[in-house]
Amino acid sequence: MESSPSNATLMFLTGLLAIALALVHIFSGKLRFLEVTPRSIWLSLAGGVSVAYVFVHILPELNQAQQTVKGAVGEAFAFLEHHVYVLALLGLVVFYGLERAAIVSRRRNQKAGKGDVTEEGVFWLHVVSFALYNALIGYLLLHREQPGILNLFFFFFAMALHFVVNDFGLRENHKHAYHKFGRWILAAAVIIGWAIGLRSELSKAAIALLFAFLAGGVILNILKEELPEERKSCFWAFVLGAGIYTVLLLAL
Repeated sequence: MESSPSNATLMFLTGLLAIALALVHIFSGKLRFLEVTPRSIWLSLAGGVSVAYVFVHILPELNQAQQTVKGAVGEAFAFLEHHVYVLALLGLVVFYGLERAAIVSRRRNQKAGKGDVTEEGVFWLHVVSFALYNALIGYLLLHREQPGILNLFFFFFAMALHFVVNDFGLRENHKHAYHKFGRWILAAAVIIGWAIGLRSELSKAAIALLFAFLAGGVILNILKEELPEERKSCFWAFVLGAGIYTVLLLAL
């Protein structure tokens, strides 16, 4: 069984990882080889890893976490028999709505002759939403459902690749505005989420619900990048990423 690190070690290590995740947003725009059609195999590989982490690691944990949530909410919310899965669905729906808003906004600007970019209001809606999403990930570096150094690194690696995919989609939607403002705000949000985690710790039931929301968000944010026909995504790279990470997770 993996031994738990000391509090000081955990604070230092997760702080470094939070900074590393922030740097992904700041510098992933320099990975010009990702901006190709057909879609870069590296983006599809990264997407496969992130989805594998959700389905093999997070979702099975949600089944156990559901029991914790049931005990916490009591009979008052007994009508919600699957609280955790409802939150996962909500995460998927929220980010689907954000993606649709960006698509509609870009079309509206194109028709108005303002270029293939989102409107300012939609840009800030995306930035605020993804900042909260990133803050959640920063918080979960310290307070995950399953503790331990090895699990921490699996979470970090999956989220780092997920950030690369997210950053690519946000940059495509918002262009210069994202490069000038968005990436810095999202980078800072990870650090802020981690700092909040240092100062406070939610109940196990609350962490389970947050993890569920994250799972739904990851699934949608990956699949929205892989599925559109114009992306010409690399199926074998997606499967390879998912397969390799699944084997690693099952070997834990």
